Amino acid sequence: MNKEQLLGHLRGEEERCLGSHILDLARLAWDSNRPQTTDFYDPYERKVAESVLGRIPEVGALHQGGYKNAERARLVIYPQFYLVETIPSALRVLEAQGNFAFQKVTHRDYLGSILGTGLKRGKIGDILVLETGCQVVVAAEVADYLLTHWDRIHQVPITVQEIDEEQLAVEPERIKEIRATVASLRLDAVAAEGFGMSRTKMVREIKAERLKLNWKPVTNPALSVNEGDVLSMRGRGRVILTQVAGTTRKGRTSIVLHRYY
Repeated sequence: MNKEQLLGHLRGEEERCLGSHILDLARLAWDSNRPQTTDFYDPYERKVAESVLGRIPEVGALHQGGYKNAERARLVIYPQFYLVETIPSALRVLEAQGNFAFQKVTHRDYLGSILGTGLKRGKIGDILVLETGCQVVVAAEVADYLLTHWDRIHQVPITVQEIDEEQLAVEPERIKEIRATVASLRLDAVAAEGFGMSRTKMVREIKAERLKLNWKPVTNPALSVNEGDVLSMRGRGRVILTQVAGTTRKGRTSIVLHRYY
């Protein structure tokens, strides 16, 4: 495995560091003939990892996130010809319940309380917020630690138990199709149409790093968006530019967007 050849397409220290780690795991999987598992990665990190793995025919990879459209997932890197059916789950699911009638809690509060036990973010997958608590997908190797040490959110005591993946309270996604025209395929123009806000406000959102393009934070409103690109904002879902449909008589570009809630 030629490191420079396999990582040469990556840009920036963060991408190259991630790519180097993936390359090390791929080598270990091949040399030991045993699957190797990453921490939880967001979609952008998985895209970087897969861009490296796609250049290594000796190994394959599968995602484990707990449910089909999980935002955060672990990659299991295995040697080719390995029986994938024999690879066990690297996940466990916990459910925390408490009396939050007098204490409003959010996704950030749940995540903060878990990290407050001493765990790193990479061991925590998606958190699904419920009326009386939350469900959280975690790395299998830290589940027992959390069952013992995770006992409160702020000052509210909680009870934590393990549940099956099939019990995850995943809401079905709603999809809205949006047909619009834009002066150009600039990020601010496309995102404004997709998220239903003014272009001026969207520029502010982008400059404040509240918008992600293909799961990576961006700050330049003038970036070009291509067909298939994903725009996402926490709390507002995500938008996919599914089609660039041509130019109108007035020179504007017709687009079709799918917004997922």
